[in-house]
Amino acid sequence: MLLHGTFFHIIFPVRKLVCETFARFVGRNQTESREMRVIISADRTSDLPDEVQQEYNVPLVPYHIILEGKDYLDGVTISLEEIFARFKGTGAYPLTAAVNVDEYVSFFNLIKESCGEPCEIVHITLGSSLTSSYQNCVLAAEKVGGVYPVDSCTLCSATGLMVIDACRMAKQGKSALEIKAWLHANRNNYRASFIIDSCDFLKAGGRCSSIAALATSKLRIKPCVVVSNSAQGAMKVQRTYRGKMERVLKHYMRDLLKQYPNIDPSECVLATTQLNPLEDERPAMKAYLEKEGAFEKIYMATASCTIGSHCGPGTYALMFRTL
Repeated sequence: MLLHGTFFHIIFPVRKLVCETFARFVGRNQTESREMRVIISADRTSDLPDEVQQEYNVPLVPYHIILEGKDYLDGVTISLEEIFARFKGTGAYPLTAAVNVDEYVSFFNLIKESCGEPCEIVHITLGSSLTSSYQNCVLAAEKVGGVYPVDSCTLCSATGLMVIDACRMAKQGKSALEIKAWLHANRNNYRASFIIDSCDFLKAGGRCSSIAALATSKLRIKPCVVVSNSAQGAMKVQRTYRGKMERVLKHYMRDLLKQYPNIDPSECVLATTQLNPLEDERPAMKAYLEKEGAFEKIYMATASCTIGSHCGPGTYALMFRTL
């Protein structure tokens, strides 16, 4: 958490982002027919695809990245490229910190101020088992009023799919209470899992032993980590794969399609922390899913600094809904 003296240094960049967002796109991410506007906002860890963000104009609040004793804002004052480069160059490992209550209060007040008229906010957070942000968001909502926090019980672009659904409901004229209730009732249907290429970041963060990291590297083992919605986003290794990433990803997708016969075929998100376009496996993943006829729409997304700081480079994920 931040010291009180650094708060205004942190919130000014967020103020600029929120104001610019509303100045460019006011009206897109809100109800059009109701007297009270409904704005959908989210934690930056929702990892929305670029085209979705351009369409729905979702205000995003960043988490903190602490690197070599300095506090940065995810995607605002530091990039995932810089985090990976500094880890590779000096071994500097990033720590992450939740959005605190005061920051949420300022964020929500900025949204209401920028809206220019009375509005309600539905804010979707990272799963509560992974962070204190949801609890902080609830406390901030009580102070601001007219804010409806939703614990996504998941992470990354699975949360992003929830944000997409919320934006669509807001466009249809649903109230904030209706949107929150629907998301709460359906949040177990947002599926998140990912394949980790290297355990170096897990080892550096104390979540994996040196022996396990060495073994996975030498044997080319790729852990598949699954997010449990019923446990508010808690994660566990469900299975492991072995071999080159291209082959592993094909087996990973095949297994997911078999495991969930009730997949919603309307859309999915392929997310990654692979920043080298020449090594990006997502086009091949997309081609496989298209060949299988699994989804009508396949989005691409890059993980936020917060997500990437925990799983490291070269991670891939297929996120989707079940019916």
